[in-house]
Amino acid sequence: MTEQEQINNEVQMKLALQDAKFNQFMQEMRDRDNQRAEDIREIRTSIANMQNNINDMGKHVRNLAITSMAAIGAMVVTVIISLLRN
Repeated sequence: MTEQEQINNEVQMKLALQDAKFNQFMQEMRDRDNQRAEDIREIRTSIANMQNNINDMGKHVRNLAITSMAAIGAMVVTVIISLLRN
């Protein structure tokens, strides 16, 4: 084997090693990107769930406020009626 062939073989081996390292690096980056995408999906789902819970609480508070106003109104009518009877 000539010296040039040895140099060529050595360069090809180094190139193959660099290709393998690069491919491994790219796969790690893809894995990280996929993990980030999954994390973002989970965060968005959590936020959507929290927004739904807040909306449900708002409906509950509104219903309680309406019920309280109706009860206060009934008490006022009762007091007025009792005052009119006397």
